Order: sequence, then structure tokens, then C-alpha cells
Amino acid sequence: METSAVELQMSTDAVHQRETGERPPLEQTAQDEEISREALHADEAAYREKEGPFRRLSRKLTRPDSLDVESMRVKEMDHAAPVASFSFILKLAYQSIGVVYGDLGTSPLYVYSSTFTSGIKTNDDILGVLCLIIYTIIATPLVKYIFIVLRANDNGEGGTFALYSLICRHVKLSGAHAQQPTDLNISSYKLETPSTKMARATRIKEALEKSRAWQNVLLLIVLLGPCLVIGDGSLTPAISVLSAIQGISVNVSGLSPNVSVIITVVVLAALFSLQRFGTHRVAFLFGPAMLAWFFSIGIIGLYNIFRWDPSVFKALNPWYGLNYFIRNKVDAWASLGGIVLCITGSEAMFADLGHFTVKSMQVAFTFLVFPSLLCAYIGQASFLMKNQLDDDVAYTFYRSVPKPIYWPMFGVATCAAIIASQAMISATYSMIRNAMSLGCFPRVTIVHTSKKVHGQIYIPEINWIIMVLSITIVGGFRSTTQIGHAYGIAVVGVFFISTCLLTLIMLMIWQTNIFLCALFFTVFFIIEGIYFSAVLSKVTQGGWVPLVIAACFLTIMYSWNFGTRMKRLYEVSHKISLDWVLSLGHSLGISRVPGVGLVYTELPQGVPAIFRHFISNLPAIHSTLVFVCIRHISVSTVPEDERILIRRLGPRNYRMFRCAVRYGYTDHVDGAESDGQTFENMLLASLERFIRTEAAEVTPESGLASSHAASPSHHKLDRPCESSVSNDSCGSDIGAKTVDELEADQEAYTNEEVLFLQKAREAGVVYVLGDSDIHAKSDSWFPKRIIINKIYKFLRRNCRNNTLYLSIPKDRLLKVGMEYYV
Repeated sequence: METSAVELQMSTDAVHQRETGERPPLEQTAQDEEISREALHADEAAYREKEGPFRRLSRKLTRPDSLDVESMRVKEMDHAAPVASFSFILKLAYQSIGVVYGDLGTSPLYVYSSTFTSGIKTNDDILGVLCLIIYTIIATPLVKYIFIVLRANDNGEGGTFALYSLICRHVKLSGAHAQQPTDLNISSYKLETPSTKMARATRIKEALEKSRAWQNVLLLIVLLGPCLVIGDGSLTPAISVLSAIQGISVNVSGLSPNVSVIITVVVLAALFSLQRFGTHRVAFLFGPAMLAWFFSIGIIGLYNIFRWDPSVFKALNPWYGLNYFIRNKVDAWASLGGIVLCITGSEAMFADLGHFTVKSMQVAFTFLVFPSLLCAYIGQASFLMKNQLDDDVAYTFYRSVPKPIYWPMFGVATCAAIIASQAMISATYSMIRNAMSLGCFPRVTIVHTSKKVHGQIYIPEINWIIMVLSITIVGGFRSTTQIGHAYGIAVVGVFFISTCLLTLIMLMIWQTNIFLCALFFTVFFIIEGIYFSAVLSKVTQGGWVPLVIAACFLTIMYSWNFGTRMKRLYEVSHKISLDWVLSLGHSLGISRVPGVGLVYTELPQGVPAIFRHFISNLPAIHSTLVFVCIRHISVSTVPEDERILIRRLGPRNYRMFRCAVRYGYTDHVDGAESDGQTFENMLLASLERFIRTEAAEVTPESGLASSHAASPSHHKLDRPCESSVSNDSCGSDIGAKTVDELEADQEAYTNEEVLFLQKAREAGVVYVLGDSDIHAKSDSWFPKRIIINKIYKFLRRNCRNNTLYLSIPKDRLLKVGMEYYV
């Protein structure tokens, strides 16, 4: 954090905002309600008595232990996103073709073969299926995602958790991380301005806050979305690569199916091995191939239209789609499981948004992907109007390719199928990273592969898990038809979840007209509901695979979220009051040794129980103590100059501070470059600036002005025992001094405190971290004991170590063990 880039200020603006109503304050937490009004007045009087000229700061506190008002923060910082140049948008659009649209673009390889599994009866069936394909692509990828869903991004971040974070910022959910009033001051934490529709939004907000059942339903829906995406990410490589490799059978007769499976497994292993090089490098590697693929299928589609049957354009008439259902009834409904594959990968446009920008995605889809796909599907339908043999239907794409360019197209198709997997792999990384930051997934290793685009990441553990699942699926099914049955369930499930969450956002946050909300929900609920009912009929034919994968990951996510929440509630209920700490005196009843102690805690208020456990068993503690609270906010990113909040705990001679370090769910916590020095330097530099800013807030004029209304004893500077200033100076009456003398005293005292902090740092910085073991009480309900004692414990033992996650150097780590019974 650059010193020149920030201007520190004691948060008088926060009080002004509350009084003027510029920003609505959050409701006071249950813990705050336990503090009586008399206790608050008594604490304020005690602070005024001890702090002398610094009493003006104490009066601004709303409660004795908070970061709401007295904190270090940024004043009048403008974090508006820079306007991207047209060339930069085109560059990202080009990258998105290789990363995002591979899955959607390679659907022509298997859609018709998956739809007409029993052959083609009449040409009207071809026109009916083509009609459904055209309007499905227009409705879901184009209208829903490109024009509506992409608008619901959270400061450029997409996916199910981005929608959930928007909801959490407007609704106080018990399952979400505790919100603090200071969160409202974050630049990226923007709430909508109240409007005439606020009453409706308020009613929905209150209903969600009051109903614990609906909160759990919302959490399960949100967790189910990423789980289905992970299942989708496992199936996409399998069906895409296998469908391309099996095209060899068109020109090479007598080829064993096992050969195609072996080649597919080798290609998948190579694909997942490339992921460690990063999305941007993979994108530039794959971009030319995907660009050639879209141009090729578009040109071949136009060629087939004019060669075989141009009358196929009749399918633009919606009547052919309706007539298809009237004539075929149940068979037409069952064929929807194959038709829905034409929009597989649409959810990647939103899930991968953090890797690119909204405009770049819109440009790439509207001007290249959409027209190329339409030409490809219409061209294949035109080919089938004149060629309806079994082999022609089973290998529609390769049979429709002119023979002179078959092998070049086979090579391009194989490359495109490999690239298609990248979309869902990248989306899976984003989903897992967001889930982990919001406390819904165990800690895993996150590698940031780009310095320019923060959303481009690589997760080794997830990468190898998906690789094993994909290879297992290929080896188990050996057929794109059965994999297609499994594929549809994961795809439509994610569509349905995004529709429900986006409708809630439209009602409560965007405050859209109620009729438009109803129209959006009704149209897409009907479309996705019909498709979902069709793919559910394929459960016994391979559709159980994504359901099993989603169930496993849902169990992991919910168990981790539940265990983390129980642990946090226990710490809140057993925290130590600040009065108890202050009653020990400035030495805390033990020896204060030189050095800085960073005590990690999850509590935004109060002192953690591990601190009492520590000082009760050890006779010494560091001369400067900082309670560090790492908080993940329901926002995509927190600007670095707004990341740290600091306030003082108790009088100055206690040398105790509270520090809140705030991260968004896409921010990189593991940012240390050399033994944690990056974070340590940033924190201690912020602490030094806070000390200087705190002193600058108390002007000599304010001290003199108030001296006429208060007794002289209220103006004694309570200097610490380590002070080098003489006792006479320390006990002098400030009211009798001139302004220049007060300025000199204040500057000397501030410099002395800064020097004390620097010497303490030179003596050594020690990280005190709680290592708690959580158990369910013996009388707890059985599912709770299973989740806490079995699943959560297993996940904690096998997830990434907390010290590595927080970049804490092992040679300066001090763990304090405790056992929690929840």
C-alpha cells in the first residue's frame, strides 16, 4: 500500500453518514444489544479520564470495542473502473474465443446424433428439431446470458457466488459472514439507491431475514450451482474429445472403439497438464484454432445450405417446432435431451466472466460465435434433408464435411474439442475460489497465473480431480450418447439455478418492474423446466453421473460451511470483554517483553478466548499487541488502500490495537513474497500511519478550548512507563500551556510512540494463531455429530494448512491449542 496513494482520516465521515442518512446503517448485532446504555456511558467516562486531550476521539465511539467509527480508512478515494480501450476489448474477445466458447462452439459435433438416436422419420422432423435449436440458442445464450445475466456481475466477477454476494449485501443472512457497518464504506460495496419500488424490496428482504428455512434453501441452491458446474466440467472434456476422436471411423473402416478411447485418454491427460501454465497462455495457444473452427463451421454450413436444400430456412417459422411436438408427442419430448446440448457451455460465459470483461464476451458471441453456430446447424439440417442413412445421422458433422477437406477439418475439430474443455475447467476454478473465500469450501492451493487479470487462476488439486473424473467417464461409458444423457442434467440444472437467483436480484436489488420480472421468470422457467423434465428421464441411462458428483461436492461444501459457522458462533459466544482486559492494567498482569505480537482472530469485536488461554498459561506477552481479524466480505474485491482498518484498544500505554484486514472473494490472500514480509510490512506501516493520524486529529486548539469546561485532571497525558519524557512534563497541566508547547509535546509523544513501535518490530514479530479442535456435544442431533465429528474433521485434516493459507512464517509462529464443543 503506497503511502502517497492514501490519505488517512479518523472516521468522522462515518458518523456524518449515519446522521445524514447518506448510507443506511446495518442493524446492530445481537452481541451489541447485550451492552447496556449505562455501561457505554461508564466506558466513555473511563476513556475520557485516562486519555485526557484524546477524549474527543472517545466520544465518537458507538461502543467500546468496534471498528465502526474510530478506524484508519481512505478519504474521498475514487475507484471507478477505468474505461477499457477498443483494442483491449478486442484482445480479450479473442482470448475468450479460446477459453469461454469452446464448449458451446463444439456442440455441432454431437447434437443431431444425440437427438435422432432412433433415426429420422420425415423431413418435417428435421425442420422441427432445427426450429427448436435456433430458438433455444436465441433464448438462452443470446437473450438470457448476453443481455441479462452478464449485467448481474459483481464488479466484473460472475458465477453463482457473485449472485449470492449481491444478495448478501442487501440481506442479513445468518449463514453468510457477519456484516459490519464499515463494509458500507468499501468502494466496491455499492448498494442501489432507494426508489419508489423500495417497499417491495424491503418486504422481500425482511421475509428472508426472518425465515431461517428460506435462508437454508437459498444456501443449498447457491451451493448446488457450483457442484453442478464441477460435474459439467468433468463431463465436457469427456464428450467433446471423444466425439471428435470417434470421427476417425468415418474414413477409417474397422477401427476398434477401444482405440478411440485410448487416444481420448491420452489427449485429456495432456490437456489437464497444460492448465498449470495459466489461462492467458492457454488462450493464446488455443485462440487461433478456435478462430479457425468458427470460420470453418460457418463456411461449411453455408456451403451445405446452398448445395443440399436451401428450403431449410422454413425452420425459422415457430410453427415447425410446435408441430414437431404435436406429431411425435412423447418421442419429441424425449429428444429434448439431445437438443439441449446445443447450448452446453452457455453458463461458462457468466462463470468465466472474471477472466475477461462483459463487453469482450458480448463482442465475441454476437459477431462470431452466434452466426457461426446458426450456419453450422442450418447447414447440417440441410444435409440431413437429403441424406438420412444411419451412418449419416450418427456422424452428421463429419458426413456433411466435403471430402477434399475432411482430414484438415478432422484436425481442426479435434483441436476445438480439446479446447472446448477449457471453458468449464476455468469456470470450475473460479467457482471453487469463490466458494473457499466465502467459507463454503476447504482451503486449497490457488495459483494466480496472470498479473494483469486477477481472475485467471489455477487450482492443482481440483485440476487433477477433474482429470481423474473425466478419464473415468470416458473409460466407463465409451459412447458419446450415454455421456450426452449425463451432460444434459448438469447443464439445465445450472440454468435453472441462475434463473431463480437472478429473479430474486431483479425483484430485490434491481427493483425491476414486477411484470418484467414475472415475464423473465415465467419464460425461462417454462423453457428450462421442459428441458429439465426431459433430461431427468435419462437418469438410468447415464444421467446419474453428474448427480453423484454434485452430491459429493455438495456434501463437502455444506459440511465445511456448517462446521465453520458453528466454530465462529462458539468464538462469538465465548469471547472476552474488553473490560476484563482493561482491568488487568497496562501490563495485563504479566511481563511485557519487547516485540510485536500479531494475534489472529475471526472476531470483529471482543477479545478471542485463545488470548485468555494464552496469558493464563504463559507469564509474558509482547509489548505491542495487534488483534488481526482476516475478514472476507461479500464483494468481489476490496481495493488495497481500503483493505486495512485499525483502532486502538484501551489507553495508549496498553499498546493494544485491533486490525481488520478485509478481502473480497476474488482477492489473493496468500500474497506473501518472502516469508510473509509483504503482508507484515503493509500492516505495520498502516499501524504507524494510524498513530500519526490519530495524533493529528487532536489539535492543540481543541485541547485548549475544552480545558475551560473540564477539570485540569482530565488533561494529563497518560504516558507509558517506558516513556523517556520526564515525569514533570508528563504531569504538567495542559490547560496552562501555550499552543506551541502543546504542539511540541504532542509531536514528541507521537514520535516516541512510533519509535517504540519500530524498536518492538526490530525485537521481533510473532504470529499467535489459534489451533482449535471442534467437537459436537454428545447430546447433539445425529446429523450434526456426523457432519462435525466425521466430515468436517476429515476435511480439516486434509485441506491446506491455515499457516500456509495466511502466509505465516513457521519460524515465528506460535500456536495456541483449544477444544470447542458446539
